[in-house]
Amino acid sequence: MFNGLSAFPLTPMNGDNVDLSAVAKLVARAAQAGVDSLGVLGSTGNYAYLSREERRAVLEMSVGAAEGVPVLAGIGALRTRDVLRLTEDAHTAGASALLLAPVSYQRLTEPEVFGLYEDVAAESSLPIVVYDNPGTTGFTFTDDLHARIARIPGIASIKIPPPATEEIATRLGNLRSRLPEGTSVGISGDWVAAEALLSGCDLWYSVIAGVLPRQARIIVDHVKAGRSDLAREASAELEPLWSLFRNYGSLRVTAALAEDLGLVSSGALPRPLHGLDSEGRSRLAGAISIIGLEA
Repeated sequence: MFNGLSAFPLTPMNGDNVDLSAVAKLVARAAQAGVDSLGVLGSTGNYAYLSREERRAVLEMSVGAAEGVPVLAGIGALRTRDVLRLTEDAHTAGASALLLAPVSYQRLTEPEVFGLYEDVAAESSLPIVVYDNPGTTGFTFTDDLHARIARIPGIASIKIPPPATEEIATRLGNLRSRLPEGTSVGISGDWVAAEALLSGCDLWYSVIAGVLPRQARIIVDHVKAGRSDLAREASAELEPLWSLFRNYGSLRVTAALAEDLGLVSSGALPRPLHGLDSEGRSRLAGAISIIGLEA
């Protein structure tokens, strides 16, 4: 499950409640498109805005709709106590792995982050993905810290943020030289995913695959078959979306895209989050037309 394509679906809202039927629809759609795993309750899944009960319901619904595709369960929370409770829920729901970001209000230190992963690994038999997302957590991992954490039994994969395209090979080389053999490295930042996979990343932790799994699968399949030019071309066809991701952030664009394709109801984001502004919606409509997207 730590190779290929991991789709990160939205957790859509309907008013002030999680739209569980839409969750099931998005998860089943990605599973049927042949994704290798599903990252449920990641940043795109709005885990930080949900109660424990809501997160449990989303996870149970997702495991049921995944049709046997492995589900990676986001367990990030402010307190280790709550992370461990969410870990228990992931076990009970039938998740196949844990997805853990070092969430904080007070900025965490490296020893505190190391201790978090050590505590979770000691309590869980499920493999753990280190969720390196400085844009939301405010914490920046060093390669040395990644190397120390990766040596904790149970750490299986690292989800890294997107480097500049021209720096991908160097970034991967520097990181891999410090990691234990067998540690999977996955890329986020969909606009660099094709190049990162071609440069040796094991998998793509993909936002867009939660809404457009077939298009993401095509890119990964080209890479696996050694068709580098076709992989780059397939990614370039989605550049109108990548441009919006870079300008507005992937969450708001993905939510609006799912709404425009009729996959979720309008107002899918939890308050106080707002969707795209009028200019962004207009640009998204243009992107949908250029790419020729349909649900």
